[in-house]
Amino acid sequence: MGISARFERIFRNSFSPMTPCAYLARKDHLNRMNVKKESLDDAHKYRFWRRQAESNGLKINKVEPFYTRYRHNGELLFAMLEVDADTPEGDKIPPALFLKGHAATVLVCLIDAQSREKFVVLVRQRRICDGSHTYEHPAGMVDTTDDPVEVAAREVGEEIGLEISPEDLTRLNPKLWFPSTGTSDEGMHFFFVEREMPREQIMTFHHKNMGVQSEFERITTAVMTLPEAHKLVTNVNAVLLHFLYLQAVGDYETMKRL
Repeated sequence: MGISARFERIFRNSFSPMTPCAYLARKDHLNRMNVKKESLDDAHKYRFWRRQAESNGLKINKVEPFYTRYRHNGELLFAMLEVDADTPEGDKIPPALFLKGHAATVLVCLIDAQSREKFVVLVRQRRICDGSHTYEHPAGMVDTTDDPVEVAAREVGEEIGLEISPEDLTRLNPKLWFPSTGTSDEGMHFFFVEREMPREQIMTFHHKNMGVQSEFERITTAVMTLPEAHKLVTNVNAVLLHFLYLQAVGDYETMKRL
């Protein structure tokens, strides 16, 4: 099996529990729709990465794509690239690049109006990292020229069913942070939002099925305290988000319990 075929097999199962038949059906549907696929050179995330890399001194000699995956509208979603590039010091930079673009994630804190106890809402879904169910905060890709704060607000509504506006969100990092600097361009935007409501209303966000059938998603929400959430999450972005939030609101007592 060639490299491209191996990557396609891997990536088609990387982000949702899609069966092979479902994957082929969707692929056939997109082909019949005759959707024009965005070229790598035209993709916003590729152009952004290349512009940043060159502004930081890299001399890019050649970029070869081994795998590309597209959205239903033909926009580039992910790509596995081999990059031939020289550093200003005269070295070759390690060549593997998983082109993902940027993402936004949100810590949603629901505050009991009577007791003032705080709860967070996580999403549970199976992930390719080790095949297990993971607990994560609502998050989504920042595509093309989207405003990250608008993406963050939209994802909260789509993934846990809480309607908020971009103005409700507080940003936690002043610039892009990169969780995997050696192999990916993925850059993260971190936010939080607090909402006060009765305990009964808070618990309506627990165990909601929020997956989108057309995207073959199987997502369930979970409400718990932040220390309880901290024991469950294995995503490094979620771990960091907990400390960023607690520092921002000055809740050092809860931070000691993590």
